[in-house]
Amino acid sequence: MSLEKYNEKRDFKQTVEPEGTVARSKGSLIFVVQKHAASHLHYDFRLEMNGVLKSWAVPKGPSLNPVDKRLAILVEDHPYAYKDFEGAIPKGNYGAGNVIVWDIGTYNLAENENEKETEQQIINDFTAGHLSFSLYGKKLHGNFSLIKLKGTQDNAWLLMKKDDQDATANDILLNNKSVLSGLTLEELQLQSKIAARTNEKNANTAASENQKKEVDFVSPMLASLGQKAFKNADWIFEKKYDGYRTLAVIKNGEVALYSRNQQVFTADFESIATDLKKIKHNVILDGEVVIEDKTGKSNFQMLQNFIKTGKGNLKYYVFDLLNVDDNEIVNLELLARKELLKMLIEKANLSKTFYSNATVEDGVLLFEKSVKAGEEGIMAKKADSVYQIGKRSSDWLKIKSHLEEEAIIIGITKPENGSSYFGALLLTQYQDGNLKYIGKCGSGFTDASLKDLHQKFEPYFIENNPLTEKIAIKEKTQWIQPNFICTVKFAEWTTENRLRHPVFKGLRTDKELKDLTTENILETDSSLPTENLNQWDNNKIAESNLQVKIGKRTLQLTNLSKIYFPEDGISKGELIHYYSEVAEFILPYLKNRPESLNRFPNGISSTSFYQKDFDTSKVPSWLLTEKIVSDSNSSEIDYLICNDKETLIYMVNLGCIDFNPWNSTIKNLENPDWIVIDIDPSTDNFEEVIETALVVRAVLENLNVESYCKTSGASGMHVYVPLGGKYSYESVKLFAQLIAREVQIKLPETTTLERSIKKRNQKIYIDYLQNRKGQTIAAPYSVRPKRGATVSTPLDWSEVHSKLRPSDFTIKNALNRFEKKGDLWKPVLGSGIDLQKVIEKYNS
Repeated sequence: MSLEKYNEKRDFKQTVEPEGTVARSKGSLIFVVQKHAASHLHYDFRLEMNGVLKSWAVPKGPSLNPVDKRLAILVEDHPYAYKDFEGAIPKGNYGAGNVIVWDIGTYNLAENENEKETEQQIINDFTAGHLSFSLYGKKLHGNFSLIKLKGTQDNAWLLMKKDDQDATANDILLNNKSVLSGLTLEELQLQSKIAARTNEKNANTAASENQKKEVDFVSPMLASLGQKAFKNADWIFEKKYDGYRTLAVIKNGEVALYSRNQQVFTADFESIATDLKKIKHNVILDGEVVIEDKTGKSNFQMLQNFIKTGKGNLKYYVFDLLNVDDNEIVNLELLARKELLKMLIEKANLSKTFYSNATVEDGVLLFEKSVKAGEEGIMAKKADSVYQIGKRSSDWLKIKSHLEEEAIIIGITKPENGSSYFGALLLTQYQDGNLKYIGKCGSGFTDASLKDLHQKFEPYFIENNPLTEKIAIKEKTQWIQPNFICTVKFAEWTTENRLRHPVFKGLRTDKELKDLTTENILETDSSLPTENLNQWDNNKIAESNLQVKIGKRTLQLTNLSKIYFPEDGISKGELIHYYSEVAEFILPYLKNRPESLNRFPNGISSTSFYQKDFDTSKVPSWLLTEKIVSDSNSSEIDYLICNDKETLIYMVNLGCIDFNPWNSTIKNLENPDWIVIDIDPSTDNFEEVIETALVVRAVLENLNVESYCKTSGASGMHVYVPLGGKYSYESVKLFAQLIAREVQIKLPETTTLERSIKKRNQKIYIDYLQNRKGQTIAAPYSVRPKRGATVSTPLDWSEVHSKLRPSDFTIKNALNRFEKKGDLWKPVLGSGIDLQKVIEKYNS
């Protein structure tokens, strides 16, 4: 068995295939099946023997049906390293085309599972021309035979499945994705085409893994709340520390420590800063400063006491590395960043700074240990995740071992039973932009902490209740200006939306008031008259609160006179009136699609927040929700589904100004109904946006693809192509990337594919990444939270000219247009294009 033929046929300066060297498995013998689109599509079936992969080309591919006898042509031996090869073999090279690893696993002789004893027998059977073996792959299982045909060409064999418990008439080839990358061969081909086109034009505008950037403070990446611990080989799990999130910026031998909102910690944590000076590199570290008790558990109150007294042993647990010697590495995978971090920490020989270890795959075991130790919980992080500066992401999850909340302190009660300073804290959180009372906290204090807190509160004492609502407090109360945030742990939420048995943990100076928001629950009020929304005239908009009848549902609409667009004087009531009138136009594009709510409870000039997960126990039972399991972890999200007018108005009453549905429906979640090309400018030059949209259309027309456009309602435009839900998100994203690349090549001076706003150089971003599962974009006919209350408006291409502006279509004039023109976007929900034919035309 030799690799000479393999090496002779390949120029390794041109192909990325591995060079031919002998190697062996450390354990069981392996087999691999690669799907190969060369001059003819075929499958390469390979068995490890004596340090190489014996290889057969199987034109029709393997089968699990014993009736099928597949011709298998013996070809040259391949090196063991070829088992992982997946990619493109360039034109002009032997076997030119694209390859994916269709299946991989181990094998042995059917009658003997001892690899060491049977490998020589396998070689003997191969020489004799009759192999019987068992496969243990991800797709192929059970007993097979390879039999050499006699009286024909020397290299002709038959590959057959034996009739056993794994036999089936089902076509296993329909399972057509790579077991390594998850890509189909067509998706890999498209990806390769994009890469080749990029290299050809030298248009290196895609985000690179490393960017030159001086070390300086950046806002940290934030985690979403996970529901429960899980096992997943694609995730790592870390201890969750109970301390202060701290970023360390080490530059030219100087160390600066910052909180997540850039509060300077350097003086407070001087011993940590001194320790970090041992690192002889310019770096940005992300971690948590803690003080641990005698059991080794981090204790937040001890840390707070240290800031005041200086007593205690500080420790800095570092879990991420963002920059090394002015090379920004946030786009490296998490595991790669952690490996660099571990080397950095070990090399520096630090005494107060420690590398935060991670457990791969099994988060359940780590969580159980955390609960047993009485710790905070765990962090779950996707192993290949990039570091998203300043963003909260579901790639990182915090999974807590007990209920815990941050709350805003708005008062203290008079002390009782001989206690000093105060009896309890009065706690609030924001709901719909207003402070809402959530209960009293009277435990978790020491005499020293009571005195210290009272001294902090005293300069902020006020006479009047800062709440708009009246709350029943029996004790005498001293009101406090909303300025202080504290953390409390508690038993549960009550039905009255109060904390049960809260225990004070400490004040937080590293968080902001606007972040403390809870879900608002709307219930009908029998004291209000009920109106029929279909007969609602403009005078009703002036009402503060109103109950309306929509179909069989009665909704309580609140704060209708509240101004949502200050510069235009447009109220919440006017917004509801618009959506009531436009419902028949917008609902087809929302129906059966998971909704990500963008809520502006106090209008566009105040803080907004996103909401995906609905607590079904706290919303009206008639609302339709859908549980969707995250692709990246085992947690479930209850998405709201908007299929009717009453749900639409309910969402607007929550403060939703625009609507952002998924590209796919709950009936076919994996396949989007359209392609989106999002044209996102960095400046106000809308003429360049128009030029870009027209080039997008021209590129698509050249492929015989009809497209449809609309204003984004903000500063850009959206171009859609109907698909009819026939293709996977990955295929659609790759095709969108191809189109975006072609447009960028035609408009290199004004457009870019660079995601980072800072790196776009004021160019228009052609965003093809909107074509990913779970991504959302403003629906047609949706009002946008922008000055003028602009509307995302479908257009005829004849209207896309130099005089077009987003401000042409607003809440005040759009309804008349829609009544005259009807729904210009109906074709977007049609059967869609034949993507395979389009790709074939592109390749031709």
